[in-house]
Amino acid sequence: QVQLVESGGGLVQAGGSLRLSCVGSGRSFSTNTMGWFRQAPGKEREFVAGIWWIAGNTYYASSVKGRFTISRDNAKNTLYLQMNSLKPEDTAVYYCAARRTEMAAVSRSANEYDYWGQGTQVTVSS
Repeated sequence: QVQLVESGGGLVQAGGSLRLSCVGSGRSFSTNTMGWFRQAPGKEREFVAGIWWIAGNTYYASSVKGRFTISRDNAKNTLYLQMNSLKPEDTAVYYCAARRTEMAAVSRSANEYDYWGQGTQVTVSS
């Protein structure tokens, strides 16, 4: 059974940092594009960051560029999201996701991702 499990969420003050992790199991994701999405109450799920199967290629939403960094450790089958300078508007449930097709391009559309984690809550207080 393929699974993605996120961890690292929590409550942090504005300006603080958190590091999210997403561990994959059931298959290797080393040649799969992966991404982070988030969903705030009453809002649609939105793209945060994506990383191509070649780890040097990364993409970010304009709202987080310069503050968040996506990375991956293929040996550990793990995806990361380092979040710095957090703002109250970053409050949301954060999900990691992977595309099933190997070597597929990064997409900003949640519909293009086939595997999803259960989500981890990030709350930023002002």
